[in-house]
Amino acid sequence: MHFFKYFLLSSFILLGQQSIASEHEFWLVDEFLAQHPEQEGISQAFADIVRQPATPLHIPPLKPVKIAVVYPANQISDYWVRSIKSFEARLKELNIPYEIESFLTQSTHNESLRDQAKEILTAVNSEADYLILTLYKKQHKAIIERLISNQKTKVILQNITTPIKAWGNLQPFMYVGFDHVKGTQLIADWYIKQEIRHKRYGLLHFPKGYISQVRGDSFIEYTNAHSELNLVSSYYTNSTRQNAYQNAINMLNENRHLGFIYASSTDIALGVSDAIAEQKRQNKVLVNGWGGGSAELDAIAQGKLDVTVMRMNNDNGVAMAEAIKLDLTGNKTQVPVIYSGDYELVTKDLSPAKLLRLKQHAFRYSGMTDK
Repeated sequence: MHFFKYFLLSSFILLGQQSIASEHEFWLVDEFLAQHPEQEGISQAFADIVRQPATPLHIPPLKPVKIAVVYPANQISDYWVRSIKSFEARLKELNIPYEIESFLTQSTHNESLRDQAKEILTAVNSEADYLILTLYKKQHKAIIERLISNQKTKVILQNITTPIKAWGNLQPFMYVGFDHVKGTQLIADWYIKQEIRHKRYGLLHFPKGYISQVRGDSFIEYTNAHSELNLVSSYYTNSTRQNAYQNAINMLNENRHLGFIYASSTDIALGVSDAIAEQKRQNKVLVNGWGGGSAELDAIAQGKLDVTVMRMNNDNGVAMAEAIKLDLTGNKTQVPVIYSGDYELVTKDLSPAKLLRLKQHAFRYSGMTDK
């Protein structure tokens, strides 16, 4: 096996189960823009393109653009599947011929790291023009760093908007997603404003790594700085509904006076909701969703969740397609290093008419109910 390909595989296997070591390893969106003020205007202009209808190419490429996608799609959340649907739909509207190969795995689970390494190797072997994947653990960071250095395939990092400091000026083609810290703070502000009898709360983390930092740790830091809310219990989960349910049962049994449980993802939120319902503590212990996909919006309508932060989901797929268009037309400098999409806070009290308008925009390419 070629040394480069061997390194990609061994990077996953030999690094061990380590998370990204410190929040100081990456820039938050505002920090990055402060250090790169020229990106502010580029980002705003690009966001306007994403919000507008597509302008198709008059002369499409002679050969199809080859795209490889590695996503952790085996989740209750429909974020990843909707992302691919909106991405492909916008490419078609832009008149960009393409060939796409998707690898959908439960890559947040440790046992799938070797499988994901093999899938990325397959993507590299296919000589794709663009490789789209995400970043959860240190194994991902090492493999992505090697891909960026190789420069044959342009890397789009999905669901991360915080550039890695160690990569300096040699960054991926694009970071695209929704600012996890901003979304977390919107949820935190909602909890802070509630008249909760008990200021004690529990927290269920994503598996230890990048997401657990930007959604879990940032929630703790923000509430500590801006409120009297008191964290009394927390667990790292394996991100499944069943595991979250069991951890939530333990948390509720150990703490009879919780005001709410902060959940770091859709699957975790629904597991917590199951536990609260089993103990008949609805409306006594609040719980949030995270992301605002179909499963969460249905749960809110049924009174099973109290609040969520809703990503304008399809914007991320549109952004990737528009970035490829700019690249193909020789306008790579107009592609921002970071694209961070918009959020809306959704509660049980939101009017059906406003929720419908949000759905119509957020799911405009992927369908109102399709997963």
